[in-house]
Amino acid sequence: MTVNGWIQIAIFAALVALLVKPLGGYMTRVFNGERTLLSPTLAPLERGLYRLSGVDAKAEQH
Repeated sequence: MTVNGWIQIAIFAALVALLVKPLGGYMTRVFNGERTLLSPTLAPLERGLYRLSGVDAKAEQH
């Protein structure tokens, strides 16, 4: 493997390591139904899509 390939792997690994904590925290809040930074923007869009497709957000999904 070339030096360029190793550098790309190292950069990718560093980016993944840097994003683990903030992305993991965000995903935890989303899956627990808590408010996030994007909630005011995306929540109305999500509710609209649910309404259009006839999905009950409160019902258990199978």
